[in-house]
Amino acid sequence: MGREVIEAAVDRDDVDVAFAVNRSPAEAVAGIEVHDAADLPSLLAEHDTDALVDFTGPESSVEYVAACAEAGVPVVVGTTGYTDEQERALSAAAETVPVLRASNFSRGVAALRRAVRAAVGALPGYDVEVTETHHNGKWDAPSGTALTLLDDIEEEREDLTSRTHGREGDAPRSAEEIGVHARRAGDVAGEHEVLLAGDDNVLELTHRAGSRRVFAAGALDAAVWLAGREAGEHDFTEVLE
Repeated sequence: MGREVIEAAVDRDDVDVAFAVNRSPAEAVAGIEVHDAADLPSLLAEHDTDALVDFTGPESSVEYVAACAEAGVPVVVGTTGYTDEQERALSAAAETVPVLRASNFSRGVAALRRAVRAAVGALPGYDVEVTETHHNGKWDAPSGTALTLLDDIEEEREDLTSRTHGREGDAPRSAEEIGVHARRAGDVAGEHEVLLAGDDNVLELTHRAGSRRVFAAGALDAAVWLAGREAGEHDFTEVLE
């Protein structure tokens, strides 16, 4: 995703890439040098940075956000899979600088979330299953987007109070459960499906990302929107609205 963000940024007139960092050695991307992440604090100061975009892992992400809080730099976070302690660290940083977090920066997924809420609310009592598919190198499962969809569903349907991750053996579903399935294969950029079934009706709502470029574009939109705003926690829906 870091590579995708840089390549998308160099094609835009409203964004200049000041620098990039990585925790391990990396070659230049689209003519942009990739620095050692240990140098991030000095780089933030040297380049008078407007915003930082983070697509890394939870541990490094928390370190980067802390550096931005220290430097007064807004930060857009696309990383997922945090522990509760790491979540608290991100919230603490948002007391100093604006922090915009999203599990997915696709405008299509934003539309999917609205459609899922409407469908779940219109079909009370229907069974609900959520399936996500990603490339074979993705670390966290279920995906952050799937977890966001699950939260949306549970907010609309208070009777759905448990999540069943996969099934094996004798496993008939209970009335209060949502089925959750994660698949990892090939180089799939991201696919999310919500299935609702009941009363001889089946409704499937699906979003497929053709490439990671769509997430990079959304993250850059978020960075442009976030720059110069006051400290606090923000959501991608604010950018879309």
